[in-house]
Amino acid sequence: MTYYRPYVSGPIIYVENLAHELIERGHEVTILTSQYDPGLPRHERIGPLNVVRVPVLFRISKGVIMPSFFFEALALARRHEVMAIQVPQFEAPVLALVARLAAIPSTLTYHCDVQLPAGLFNRIVDKVVLGGNVVAALLSDQIIAYTEDYARHSPLMHRFMDKVTVIPPPVEMQPPSDSVRQAFRLQHELTGKKVIGICGRFATEKGFEQLVQAIPTLLEEFPNLEVLHAGEFENVIGEQAYRDRLRPILESYGGHWRSLGVLGGDELAAFFEACDVTVLPSLNRTESFGFVQVESMLNGTPVVASNLPGVRVPVRTTGMGRITPIGDSAALAENLAAVLRHPDEYRAPRATVEAEYSAERSASEYLALFGRLLAPSARRLGLLGPMIGAALFALFVALTERQRRSLPQDVE
Repeated sequence: MTYYRPYVSGPIIYVENLAHELIERGHEVTILTSQYDPGLPRHERIGPLNVVRVPVLFRISKGVIMPSFFFEALALARRHEVMAIQVPQFEAPVLALVARLAAIPSTLTYHCDVQLPAGLFNRIVDKVVLGGNVVAALLSDQIIAYTEDYARHSPLMHRFMDKVTVIPPPVEMQPPSDSVRQAFRLQHELTGKKVIGICGRFATEKGFEQLVQAIPTLLEEFPNLEVLHAGEFENVIGEQAYRDRLRPILESYGGHWRSLGVLGGDELAAFFEACDVTVLPSLNRTESFGFVQVESMLNGTPVVASNLPGVRVPVRTTGMGRITPIGDSAALAENLAAVLRHPDEYRAPRATVEAEYSAERSASEYLALFGRLLAPSARRLGLLGPMIGAALFALFVALTERQRRSLPQDVE
């Protein structure tokens, strides 16, 4: 994957949770990623995980160019049995080709589609990345989706449904200790307040602007409202202009908005438990699920989530929350208010959530898939696959807009 620790995102947490579970079962896992910060070590062991970072020559939008990536990937592939490719990333087709050359099976875990902010250059990048992902999908043995809902609405996956396996993501979140729980509430002076939580990078596609616009309406009914943001605010790659535009508005809300920075472990669990409701107001298909909403549910807190394919699935599955129209701040305010008025109507036992989402379940389903792909009867294309993929890449880029128009509507 292009980014790994200390950078934090949903796909990184996904890989980390899954990798730890696989290691506990006796498997070795190596993360191949970029040395996006020259100060990071090229080789590092983070807990039980081996991390290999490839030097970066330069950046293109949120992607990076790494001339030695192919050779690093090939060397690792020859020492491993399976390659698990994480998408989106520029390097996906290279990794899929490397797996073919090393004669090992590969899976393509499709975390989300790419949809960069507005601008001609970003639209070109979107199409190039999507085209590269198509090549990777052609060369990979199997595509793994979080949900069937998202797969059927994805510009890529809906054309490869015969290769798609749905595996629920490995979400893990233990309840906070009593001491951390109490200390968190005291530190942030939450007694007697209605608390809305939002967890994630301060990025355009996350829909922070819609939540910001909903606050005045919510304050009319809940004057003691506090919104807590857990996640990176200052140093989100590519989002500086967005942050600076909204900063004056956030500051004008004074004590009603507080950014806590990146939280982890018990403190993050205490954050979720301290909230009356959390919100995932994402705007586009770069959000395919939303780990944070399941983490919230595991701590007993309901969620208001956008009516996006995949994102709406946890609320539908558990009943813990409400689904709100995409990009509609007035509807978001009403849905949040509905949960704040009657939170008990949107709660479910922790066991209900764990039955659907856990690292243990995900790892078991991954290992079953790997077993099928490693079986002697599993047939794999030779180098014909790369030749076909390269030919179809140009065709796909030309047809991208036509494919987009053929998709089902995002909102049902």
